[in-house]
Amino acid sequence: MKKHQEKLINLQREHKGVFRTAALSEAGIPRTYLALSKQRGEIERVAWGVYVDASAWEDEMYILQLRFRHTIFSHETALYLHGLSDRTPLAYSITVPTGYNSKSLRDLKCKIFSIKASLFDLGCVSMPSPHGQDLRVYDLERTLCDVLRSRSRLDVQIVNDAIKGYIKKPEKNLPRLMQYAEQFGIQKIVRQYVEVLL
Repeated sequence: MKKHQEKLINLQREHKGVFRTAALSEAGIPRTYLALSKQRGEIERVAWGVYVDASAWEDEMYILQLRFRHTIFSHETALYLHGLSDRTPLAYSITVPTGYNSKSLRDLKCKIFSIKASLFDLGCVSMPSPHGQDLRVYDLERTLCDVLRSRSRLDVQIVNDAIKGYIKKPEKNLPRLMQYAEQFGIQKIVRQYVEVLL
């Protein structure tokens, strides 16, 4: 019994206080220990199959991706995470593959964008959330392409600030930006915006 409790404590530490029930099975911990910890107030269930250490900060973004594994933070949320926007997102911008049932995400007031499956993972990187958990986010170049593709759905100021901020970044990768732009069929638009600022 003590061995399983210790395993559960180690699992919580390893996952920075937030974990899925699947992680219990992988660690060989019977679910009864999860129920006992919940009864003692050591952990809380925050979503179906997602638990958080009662003493940990609740990381909304990380929990969202644990619940909805086929999501990638994009657009305004990705701009914020990359430091290209100082506006804290009021609603998370998320991209899902075309055909993904996003009703539950809409119920959570997320801003949903969809893309065909062949382009869904293009430019996906791992970045820390504001609380230090790993999130799936689009890289700078993919984010810029997404912002320009969806510019009619976004605030003009956000789009302009994003492009200006990107041009100033030392880690920008213009060849990659143009490669992505070609895959999305927006080379002309990207070139127009970038050439004005270079």
